Amino acid sequence: MALIASLPAFGVRAEELLSPSGNMKLDFRLVEGGTPVYSLSYKGEPVIAESRLGFRLDNSGLFDWFEIADVERSEYDGTWSPVWGEEAEIRDCHNEMAVTLRQTSSDRRMIVRFRLFDDGLGFRYEFPAQDNLVYFLITEELTEFAMTGDHIAWWIPGDYDTQEYDYTESRLSEIRGLLKGAVSNNLSQSIFSETGVQTALQMKTDSGLYINLHEAALVNFPAMHLELDDSTLTFKAHLTPDPNGDCAYMQTECVTPWRTVIVSDDARDILASRITLNLNEPCKIDDTSWIHPCKYVGVWWEMITGKSAWSYTDDLKSVHIDTDDLSEAKPHGRHGATTENVKKYIDFAAEHGFDAVLVEGWNIGWEDWFGNMKERVFDFVTPYPDFDLEGIMDYASSKGVKLIMHHETSSSPRNYERQLDTAYKFMKEHGYDAVKSGYVGNIIPKGNNHYNQWMVNHYQYALEKAADYRIMVNAHEAVRPTGLCRTWPNLIGNESARGTEYQGTNGSKPFHVTVLPFTRLIGGPMDYTPGIFEMDISKINPGNSTHANFTIANQLGVYVVMSSPLQMAADIPENYERFMDAFQFIKDVALDWEESRYIEAEPGRYVTVARKAKGTGQWFVGNVTGSEEHVSEIKFDFLDPDKTYVATVYADAPDADYLTNPQAYTISEYRCTSKSSFRQKAVAAGGYAISFREAEPGDRKLKMLK
Repeated sequence: MALIASLPAFGVRAEELLSPSGNMKLDFRLVEGGTPVYSLSYKGEPVIAESRLGFRLDNSGLFDWFEIADVERSEYDGTWSPVWGEEAEIRDCHNEMAVTLRQTSSDRRMIVRFRLFDDGLGFRYEFPAQDNLVYFLITEELTEFAMTGDHIAWWIPGDYDTQEYDYTESRLSEIRGLLKGAVSNNLSQSIFSETGVQTALQMKTDSGLYINLHEAALVNFPAMHLELDDSTLTFKAHLTPDPNGDCAYMQTECVTPWRTVIVSDDARDILASRITLNLNEPCKIDDTSWIHPCKYVGVWWEMITGKSAWSYTDDLKSVHIDTDDLSEAKPHGRHGATTENVKKYIDFAAEHGFDAVLVEGWNIGWEDWFGNMKERVFDFVTPYPDFDLEGIMDYASSKGVKLIMHHETSSSPRNYERQLDTAYKFMKEHGYDAVKSGYVGNIIPKGNNHYNQWMVNHYQYALEKAADYRIMVNAHEAVRPTGLCRTWPNLIGNESARGTEYQGTNGSKPFHVTVLPFTRLIGGPMDYTPGIFEMDISKINPGNSTHANFTIANQLGVYVVMSSPLQMAADIPENYERFMDAFQFIKDVALDWEESRYIEAEPGRYVTVARKAKGTGQWFVGNVTGSEEHVSEIKFDFLDPDKTYVATVYADAPDADYLTNPQAYTISEYRCTSKSSFRQKAVAAGGYAISFREAEPGDRKLKMLK
């Protein structure tokens, strides 16, 4: 229920807001010169020291000479049900304060709206319709987040074009010195400063507070990075610029995204926070019956590892995207998306109960792209000669398997927008209801980048257009998620971080998946593409000497820890056929959840999560471990108290080692109840997974966990 009271407060210089429990406290005031500032504390401990607010415009500013013209306060406590997600019902409980500021020098008005939850803060700027501010250009956001100490941080470099970095763990004061080495092996060169990092940024104070900085509801605005003044340990918002160096073109009435600060003295609360989702608007799709979770396989890993290729031909002299003579080109013989090969994946999906098969490299255009031609123009409806589109569709349908379309835009968004209606109509005519879109490469037109306002609007346009056609979207290389999946739940996945593909090329740090839940997943689910069972990539492609840094048990745990309605079994079928007993967990694990319990968590070290499947009530547990081994000692008190269960535990074997013996695992069965305790060791870069079922009379011979 919402309760709103308007408090005329002209001339009042300070305001206070408490969270519903009183644990969080926000202070807002105007300092000398009429500059707005805020500070935040948790259980009496400072979290954000006094930090300024405001903007620079192209010919003026909105950061000083303010007076408080009005203050509105409200309270809200309600629930809502997501279409899919980590629980069936989400509580939104917050206290709100909207401060209207009038700039005395210009008679312009700006509202700063604060929402204070028991686990953190969200605030945004609002610009009401007014005569003295209609069209305006933001050149710089001045929002600050002043830290109270030299915290430990898990960060990736501030980059306008990619989030696909390994995370670095360091003190804030060490970021400048480490940043150069962190980007030395990355393709992108758009690092904006020596101290710039990306959100979501996870930190931990010496006193044991966990602090997360991010943003929510990123619409019609550039993505926010954070630039650290390491002399004062203060982060300042850094908006992704356009080719002219400008940031945001605005027209009143308008709002910015929310800036978020999630805080707790328990790391599990960071993972359980729903602030990001709660700050987004309710679902805008009236009928969501066509949106459904999806477990899939695909012709992808063999191309990532170099076993096969995306393109049909390397014979660029005889073929060009604008001609009709593709059939005359000479195939190179390594094409992955052939009729025969895709049928193999369809058969595997059908045999093991998977919903869909993703096919990449089926359409013409890859030969131009890999040929480094100036025109990076894909066709989204014309298959290669060795891909029988109609035959494949009929074959998949006969097996009860869907196909997932792939649209690689090659970062040419205008070309993609021109073809969107044609491409989506083509999908509907052929029974596709999901698409993986990609934005690999430098953005065309030149000078733009992946996260400025123009591209943010493109991603939104493609998503809303897909909703018109009842198509689900899995966007890769797009802007990092900010909870928009609540408003547009056809956004069933994003990449927007360093995914499993890097384990097939140059590896990732062993602790990577213990950091992602605290960073990338704060904004929404990731299409991480887990499930790799062969870590020696040379056994897939002799020319690739990469080693993937995890164990099989770790890969199983990822499916629960990194919740997503879109989960891939990413390895090639032959590798699963070698370990069918472990593969059973991937077949069994759910995608959509009734309830989630965060059992233990420490960023960079370990994460253990229990989730109850929506519809079936079956529980699953997943654990992933960082660079050091971890022993879990947990209770099964999430289970129904009046039932006895059988827990099937998939764990690292005692001699497992992610480098030398990653495929060593054990599978054990135990009887248990809600009063049972469980102890399990996971090796470095390892983990475990547990599935539960109700016990039957024949299970009495199994050991009962005390």
